Amino acid sequence: MKFKKIVIANWKMNPNSLSEAEEIFKGIKKRVNKFKNLKVVICSPFVYINNLKQLNKKEIISLGAQDCFNQEKGAWTSMISASMIKSVGASFVILGHSEKRLIGEDDKQINQKIKLAFKNKLKVVLCIGEKERDEEGVYFSFLENQILSALSGINRKFIKNILIVYEPIWAVGKSSRRVISDKELQEISIFIKRVLMDKFGEKDFNLIKILYGGSVSHKNVEDLIQNGGVDGFLVGRDSLDSRKFNKILDVVDKN
Repeated sequence: MKFKKIVIANWKMNPNSLSEAEEIFKGIKKRVNKFKNLKVVICSPFVYINNLKQLNKKEIISLGAQDCFNQEKGAWTSMISASMIKSVGASFVILGHSEKRLIGEDDKQINQKIKLAFKNKLKVVLCIGEKERDEEGVYFSFLENQILSALSGINRKFIKNILIVYEPIWAVGKSSRRVISDKELQEISIFIKRVLMDKFGEKDFNLIKILYGGSVSHKNVEDLIQNGGVDGFLVGRDSLDSRKFNKILDVVDKN
């Protein structure tokens, strides 16, 4: 990846119609050309990807999916494979999101999905994050285990296609207890880099982008990009409003 920073929109199960999705996409697309230091990715519901691709002929914006299944094909009603995602024009896939883990997805399944994503030449947006922060720092071991379990058996040649999103559950959504500080984020970023360096070696670990995702908005993004030690963001709620999302992109591009 030759870009310096990256911002990924995670639309989750939104918006309610294709026409709304296209309007949001158009509102973001018209601003993206001006950014020189930024890669923009939109991960929409799977049913919208092909239509958004038609609006994206010059591939100004990269497209992604929000998940894939841990099997290649077969009698798996409603599931979507990595090869299907690739075939409709997406190049990224979010895996290990806290909302998937909450309903039972485990580290083994995430690892299987990552391997299939790489087999189909997709870039993986791997989400990690703890529910609570304890004073003893046990959450550091929890995060390390999430990273190493997800990347178990992953060949070094794929690391340029890995993005790790730190997504602390306690800071996510409308019910979040508080916003993370830039100092806390910097500490976690350094820790993640140390884990990656131990696994992949000093030469290669810096190829992996580290992002933050947790109630990211245009109000807090400047401090986090300037002082948090991350390469970009995974944005949820504010990515559904093109004006708010564009404000985030402006700030990240300038910093």
